[in-house]
Amino acid sequence: MLNLCCLFGGESTEYEVSLRSVTSVIENADPAKYILTTVGITRDGKWYLYDGPIAAIARDEWWKDPAHIHPAMISPSKGDRCLLVLDGTTYRKIPLDVVFPVMHGAHCEDGTLQGLLELSGIPFVGPDCRSSAVCMDKFSTKAVLNNFMIPQAKVEFVTRRELAEDFDAVAARVAALGYPVFVKPSATGSSIGVSKVRTPDALRAAIENAAKFDDVVLVEEFIDGREIEVAVMGNADPIASVCGEIDPGSDFYDYETKYVSDTASYYIPARLSDEASDAIRKTACEIYRRLGCKGLSRVDFFYTAEGRYIFNEINTLPGFTSISMYPKLFMAGGLTYAEVIDRLVEYALAE
Repeated sequence: MLNLCCLFGGESTEYEVSLRSVTSVIENADPAKYILTTVGITRDGKWYLYDGPIAAIARDEWWKDPAHIHPAMISPSKGDRCLLVLDGTTYRKIPLDVVFPVMHGAHCEDGTLQGLLELSGIPFVGPDCRSSAVCMDKFSTKAVLNNFMIPQAKVEFVTRRELAEDFDAVAARVAALGYPVFVKPSATGSSIGVSKVRTPDALRAAIENAAKFDDVVLVEEFIDGREIEVAVMGNADPIASVCGEIDPGSDFYDYETKYVSDTASYYIPARLSDEASDAIRKTACEIYRRLGCKGLSRVDFFYTAEGRYIFNEINTLPGFTSISMYPKLFMAGGLTYAEVIDRLVEYALAE
């Protein structure tokens, strides 16, 4: 059996999503294959081995009972490959074969955590430090993919300094995109800080809101298209799932629609021709390779009425909740949720 460490929580605006994701992973991981070690990271960055009831994680009550939390950290020494758990005044070691960071957003998906795991020498699920950093930051992602002629929306990048010093110049640049536009922090996920702006009068407030989450803000042209998502897994030779389609049932697929309300409709497979589906899946794998991904990622597109498919963004640690598209897309292809976990662990160990 493998010693599998599931990390969750973290100093991220997507903390709650992580709690739901890891609950699903724990409930579906095959107990005949894995000895699970569950490590939670609080909102203020404290690490604990958690050995309490799983149901308390999704309720965000896991950290409240001192009987079930024990200060812990992953040893950065490559010879250890273990979790160090503080018992009184001494540390005991729990050996780890592989880590699954079931975490999203800043300090979790942006290469920060991946750098620590690389130092530790413990295999882990998902892209490495460099790829994670590039993919988390939309500015960097777009810069790389522009070199490979991947179709993308037109965009303007705005810094906090530009916003403070010369908003009129910013507004003039954005006007060239035409309204409506989407305003996004450069390095967040789950649509946090994202706004759809229909008129110039609403632009400044939207940029200021996005700038609460990042120094760099994207202002993107509006693409009138259906939202298509593709799950990808693998290392050098990745495979793509069937295409999935999301009809948000709201103005756009925001945080509320993703995780709180029930307005969205999901189509698996997407309502696409075989030709369009194959082209999008092929492009998803190309994007995955160009960005240096391994393990897993979800690649999102817009598909227009004219038959154009336009890259939107990539998520290197996508949601694993019970309603998340990543596992559902591969499950539609015949895998069980448990088999999705098995494959991801295999890819981590293969590196």
